[in-house]
Amino acid sequence: MQEKDASLYGFQPRFQHFATQAIHVGQEPEQWTSHAVVPPISLATTFKQEAPGQHSGFEYSRSGNPTRNCLEKAVAALDGAKYSLAFASGLAATVTITHLLKAGDQIICMDDVYGGTNRYFRQVATEFGLKISFVDCSKTKLLEAAITPETKLVWIETPTNPNLKMIDIEACAHTVHKHGDIILVIDNTFMSAYFQRPLALGADICMYSATKYMNGHSDVVMGLVSLNSESLHNRLRFLQNSLGAVPSPVDCYLCNRGLKTLQVRMEKHFENGMAVAQFLESNPRVEKVIYPGMLIMISFFFLSFFLSFFLSFFLSFFLIYLFERESLLSDLGWDLLLTHQNSPEALLLPFQIFSPLPTHVQLADLYITL
Repeated sequence: MQEKDASLYGFQPRFQHFATQAIHVGQEPEQWTSHAVVPPISLATTFKQEAPGQHSGFEYSRSGNPTRNCLEKAVAALDGAKYSLAFASGLAATVTITHLLKAGDQIICMDDVYGGTNRYFRQVATEFGLKISFVDCSKTKLLEAAITPETKLVWIETPTNPNLKMIDIEACAHTVHKHGDIILVIDNTFMSAYFQRPLALGADICMYSATKYMNGHSDVVMGLVSLNSESLHNRLRFLQNSLGAVPSPVDCYLCNRGLKTLQVRMEKHFENGMAVAQFLESNPRVEKVIYPGMLIMISFFFLSFFLSFFLSFFLSFFLIYLFERESLLSDLGWDLLLTHQNSPEALLLPFQIFSPLPTHVQLADLYITL
C-alpha cells in the first residue's frame, strides 16, 4: 500500500470504503438489459407503461430518470444518507428547500454565506412573506437568542464563504433541535462528502452546489440534497417534481463520473491548499491568511468535537499594500477570472469583481481555490 503524504496525517476522514462506494453504488450492471458497467444516459422524456397508469418505475423524466436515479443513489451512499435528490443548480436546491415553509415563518441564516444564497433570502424569499435573520452561528449563544416560535429553518455553511468561519455543526444541531420542529440545513459545498458528513453530526439536510467539488470538472451546474427523514424526503421529492428543478440526464451522467475521483481530488486539493497557505503565511507582503487547514488556526481540541476531520481548500489572504492586487494578477499570468470556486483550474479572484453584500467585517483582498 502506498504511504500517505505526511501533510495529510491527522486529517483523513473515517468513512470506510468511500472510493469503493463512489465507484459502485447505484452503478449495478444488472439494472440494465445490456449489463453496462457504466450507467447509460437515458434521454427519453417518457417511458412505456405496462398498462394505463402502470409504469415500471419511470413514467416522465421530470418525475424520475434512470440516469438521475443512479446519481442520487451514489450521493446518498457517500453522505451516509437514506435519500438524495438532484436539482438543476445549488440555488434550485435552496429554493426547493425554502418551499417547505410558509409565509410568516422565519429562516435563520449564517451571516457569512454564499452571495447567491444571501441574495435569494434577502431579495426573493422576503417577497413571499418569509422572515430572514442573519446570525453568526459560530456562536451558539447568538443562534439560541435568535430562535423564535416562528423559526422553521436554520441555514449554515461551514466553512463559510468568504471568511471561512468554522461552525460546530453538532453544537448547532443540539441548540436547534431543543426547540422542536426546526430544520437544520448544512451547505456542505466547500467540504464535499469526502471530508464532512453533516447528517452524522445532527443536520436534517445536507446540500451542495455540485457545480463545485462534487462534480469537480467545471462542466456541470447542479445541486444535491441528502437526508434521512422519510417524510422530509417525500415532501422534497414532491417539490422537486412540482417545481421542475431537475438536472438533465447528461449532467447527471457527468456528475456521477465526477464522484468516482472525488477522494483523490479532495486529497490533492488539501495538499495544494496547505502548500499555498504556508507559502503565503511566510510572505512579508501578505498581512493575513485565512485557511482553516492550518494547524495554527485550528486546535486539535476543537477538531475533536467533530465526527469527521474537516478541511477547506479555499483560502483568503490580505495584502499589506492594496495597490499590489492588480500587479499580482498580472505577474501570475492569469488573465482568466472565473465566477465560481472549487474548480480544477487554479483560480484567483479579487473581491471587487463581486456585487457588494451587506457585511460588518472587512473582506479579504483576494481568495484562491486549488
